[in-house]
Amino acid sequence: MATQQKIKIGVLTSGGDAQGMNAAVRAVVRTGISRGCDVYAIYEGYEGMIQGGPLIRPMSWDSVGGILQRGGTVIGTARSAAFRTREGRRQAAANLLAHGIDRLVVIGGDGSLTGADLFRREWPELLQELVAAGVIDATTAACHPFLGIVGLVGSIDNDFAGTDMTIGADTALHRITEALDSITSTAASHQRTFVIEVMGRNCGYLALMGAISGGADWVFIPEHPPEVDDWQTQMCDALRAGRQSGRRDSLVVVAEGAQDRHGAPITAEDVRRVLEERLGEDTRVTILGHVQRGGVPSAFDRWMSTLIGYTAVEELLSTTPEREPQLIGIRENRITSTPLMQCVAETRGVAEAIAARDYERAMALRGGSFGEAYRTFGTLVQSRPPQPGTAARPMRFAVIHSGGPAPGMNTAVRVAVRLGVDHGHTMLGIRNGFQGFIDGEIAEMNWMSVSGWATIGGAELGTNRKVPEGGELYAIARNIERHNIHGLLMIGGISGYEACHRLVAQRTIFPAFNIPIICLPATIDNNLPGSELSIGADTALNSIVEAVDRIKQSAVASRRCFIVEVMGRDCGYLALLGGLATGAERVYLPEEGVTLRHLQADLDEMIAAFKRGKRLSLIIRNERVNPVYSTSFICDLFEEEGGKLFEVRQSILGHLQQGGNPSPFDRIQATRLAAKCIEFLIDRAAHGRPEGAFIGYKGGRVQTLSLDDFPRMMEPNHARPREQWWLDLRAVAGALRHPPADARG
Repeated sequence: MATQQKIKIGVLTSGGDAQGMNAAVRAVVRTGISRGCDVYAIYEGYEGMIQGGPLIRPMSWDSVGGILQRGGTVIGTARSAAFRTREGRRQAAANLLAHGIDRLVVIGGDGSLTGADLFRREWPELLQELVAAGVIDATTAACHPFLGIVGLVGSIDNDFAGTDMTIGADTALHRITEALDSITSTAASHQRTFVIEVMGRNCGYLALMGAISGGADWVFIPEHPPEVDDWQTQMCDALRAGRQSGRRDSLVVVAEGAQDRHGAPITAEDVRRVLEERLGEDTRVTILGHVQRGGVPSAFDRWMSTLIGYTAVEELLSTTPEREPQLIGIRENRITSTPLMQCVAETRGVAEAIAARDYERAMALRGGSFGEAYRTFGTLVQSRPPQPGTAARPMRFAVIHSGGPAPGMNTAVRVAVRLGVDHGHTMLGIRNGFQGFIDGEIAEMNWMSVSGWATIGGAELGTNRKVPEGGELYAIARNIERHNIHGLLMIGGISGYEACHRLVAQRTIFPAFNIPIICLPATIDNNLPGSELSIGADTALNSIVEAVDRIKQSAVASRRCFIVEVMGRDCGYLALLGGLATGAERVYLPEEGVTLRHLQADLDEMIAAFKRGKRLSLIIRNERVNPVYSTSFICDLFEEEGGKLFEVRQSILGHLQQGGNPSPFDRIQATRLAAKCIEFLIDRAAHGRPEGAFIGYKGGRVQTLSLDDFPRMMEPNHARPREQWWLDLRAVAGALRHPPADARG
């Protein structure tokens, strides 16, 4: 009886490098090994495939150890003119067959993935030519009748259809936001204007989202050129008005592919010259260039790339000659597969629309959220907003925080205040949470009172976990009447949801509570119902990853196990995603708990691994996984049993997870959700509908649910929702945890 042929997978990176490629390579290698495959790295992209020899190397589990946090691509990338020729592709096929490889994971951009599909379609003919030339025999050709390929998009521009985010885009946005934050401080010090050029030839994602994240004053993107020919006057009038209203600095972001309505380029130097000549301002240009490609990948790029690398292998194992090659991406927080060439065609459609000056179509192809973000940005940068009370029916809306501080709270307040004022309404800020509401700490906020809030962490309005009860509810009702409040926006965590639910439940007793109330999720714990992601969780995850990166550097100097405790209360989101993003061998979640038997099994595995030469072991523990088996208990247990084989250290990250300036993702999502909340309050108040609601993301889309549903959506005895999408990712973490027994050597 013939034995089944072992599947052999090749992985390569091609085109421009992007942060997160290494995470994808690591996931492909380890998932392949865990599934019983042989995995080969093809160094230097398609050029390495053509040259063969030492550029196609078998990979072991340890071959990809320590690369998760590295930028660039450790297996190299290169342009290959030879692969564009039939002869080059025939030689590449011969080199793959020399190793028995007939499955490929290609990580690259448009050209790289198109080349992979052409290679796949030509494969049977190439093998026939190799047989005819005597390079391979007919048996070898018969054993490899087709080439299976899967594409992963590595591009910082986020310019590819079929995925909401491409590998490297989130990290590039981090670099841009960090640069804008740094430039803002020096610009304000000298009352200067800065023009910042970012990458994006046919895609304005980095420019637009960078402008929103960095609180910029103007932006130029390829998909939406200025609507007037005299864009110079339009821009200068807006920036001049901004200075007159009190701004000390001006930031203009320009995508490298920006142009006017007639297709003429708009460069950073053009913008600088116009501002200096017309406004007489000291204007400087900063071209970020390849800084955007560099540095360590963000937490998102690590865990997202890990998931799509894992899924790519699963796709290859089930592929058939009849199945179209797939692109693995992420949509609405779920890993998806889409026919590769369909995605290529849609991607090229945007560039074609821009070249044809069909900008409406170009914006439509980018998706509704892209256009929505552009319109919101246009409102936020206005320099002369309408005065409060100028609406047809002016109203007064209040903003309050509750719960622990979460990075992005200030961003949400800024957006809410400016959009409310822009609609002609009065915006009120309630300081110090619901205790401040009880005490009457309420004051009007204007356009400039939130200037600079887009980028800073913490909660400028103040926050606490106070949930009002008894006579305190009466005090809040009186303050609503005293300040004539027509609607309330709560930006915060579970205590805020509980407080707002209590107000809604007490409406029969306190008629003042018959106003629209809406809750915006803002907590690093990501433990709120109705939203798959809370504002602040992404920043906290990046803080965890940064801290663990440093811990790992210290640990590899000697043989150590580190047990890192993270926040999350009764929700293991930070622990599991932190584990995926840092390469932890074990993650302890409150949803699963931990027993002495679990600890013994993990200890036995760790001892065996250190005896095989392992130098570092990393365990992530949620703060509430077990009241008895604490971080210090586990540390002492492992230290005692490990003896002289390895040392054990603990690191409790604590409140550094709540600190820091919000990540670009948290700024962008805070902007989007706050805009939706203000729309809700204005609509419900105008129509006399005192609804109580909470807002959030479900499947990548914004949804609004009734506060009446809040209790039933929570687990009875735990501060977490009944449904948690990220729990499905435990299978990936398990597959990448340890090498199978036959791969340990």
